Amino acid sequence: MNTPLAEALSVALLVAVLAWAVVRPLGLPEAVMAVPAAGIAIATGAISLDHARAEAERLGPVVGFLAAVLVLAHFCDVEGLFRACGAWMADRAAGRPVRLLTAVFALASAITAVLSLDATIVLLTPVVFATAARTGVRPKPHVYACTHLSNTASLLLPVSNLTNLLAFAASGLGFTRFAALMALPWLAAIGVEYVVFRRFFARDLAAAAPAGSETGQAPETPLFALVTVACTLAGFVVASAFGVEPAWVAAAGALVLAGRALLRGTATAPAVVRAAAPAFLAFVLALGVVVRAVVDNGLADALSHVLPSGTGLPALLGTAALAAVLANLINNLPAVLVLLPLAAPAGSGAVLAVLLGVNIGPNLTYAGSLATLLWRRIVHQHEHGVDLGEFTRLGLIAVPSSLVVAVVALWGSLQVL
Repeated sequence: MNTPLAEALSVALLVAVLAWAVVRPLGLPEAVMAVPAAGIAIATGAISLDHARAEAERLGPVVGFLAAVLVLAHFCDVEGLFRACGAWMADRAAGRPVRLLTAVFALASAITAVLSLDATIVLLTPVVFATAARTGVRPKPHVYACTHLSNTASLLLPVSNLTNLLAFAASGLGFTRFAALMALPWLAAIGVEYVVFRRFFARDLAAAAPAGSETGQAPETPLFALVTVACTLAGFVVASAFGVEPAWVAAAGALVLAGRALLRGTATAPAVVRAAAPAFLAFVLALGVVVRAVVDNGLADALSHVLPSGTGLPALLGTAALAAVLANLINNLPAVLVLLPLAAPAGSGAVLAVLLGVNIGPNLTYAGSLATLLWRRIVHQHEHGVDLGEFTRLGLIAVPSSLVVAVVALWGSLQVL
């Protein structure tokens, strides 16, 4: 296929895949469009079979890890971990909206960092709705915090986000060094988000809960799930030192919790498979192939002319800003797939700046990340409206401020560490 035609076709396929992911006609999975689009790209020569195979091999460990973490998070929910989180939040809040917001920020940040952003969106968001209803406070600030922190709070560990795993592989860093460099940007970004939320939702947070609101009886703490998650997290650190892929550690943790559920009869083998979300995994692989076709047909050359070089503060700010803009234009997963090969030659600092952009930037628009799209569907299922204008106004305040502060924090970490 000649270059102009291949370029036009690959861009059209990517637009179709992303549009389907946003709209999801009839509730059909994202893979319904993505898998045929990848097949068309290969069949027409928009991407060579060798490049498609290489992309699938590169994404294989990432997809395997994602499947394991989804299973791990699902069976943490089965064990009652998220119900216990809801009870803890209600107890801490005692009917005070500001205290509930603080509790949501703390829990969502921790869950996102350890169990990945999918757990915060899929499992914590319904718990926050239930907790707000039980304590009688307005749910909006707390529910919005779930989507913002699913993105912003996913900066800390290589395992916190699919984008992190890709950046981790490109950075050449070890697990602990990655976490050490990202700790200060993580804290800084969350801190800015908290200040923005306190001011933006001041009216909702000032509304006191009705007198006599019940917090309910606290469920039993799921110690087995907590210990399994703690051991899995420690396993990531140890495995990194020996060059073992994080997917194997996550699979071990998932196997422990899923095996316990199977033995106790609280889950079935098909339920374990469904928890791994095979259709979504196919979507990730197919999307990678389509994005690679776009990269091969000119996008990489175009971006290489505007991507700043070096790891000085101005270069890091420019890189993060470009990544944030691209994430909102084509979604953060395609954006990181496109930018990482271009940023990697400049060193780990540039790679981590890309990560800041693609993780914080998506809070600006619905289409910025798959997590935000999923969050919107969950909110609608709870019959709670999301105003596009309000969502965007919040993003226009939170994204630039938290991104700039996080990049400055990253630059400082690079100087010190």
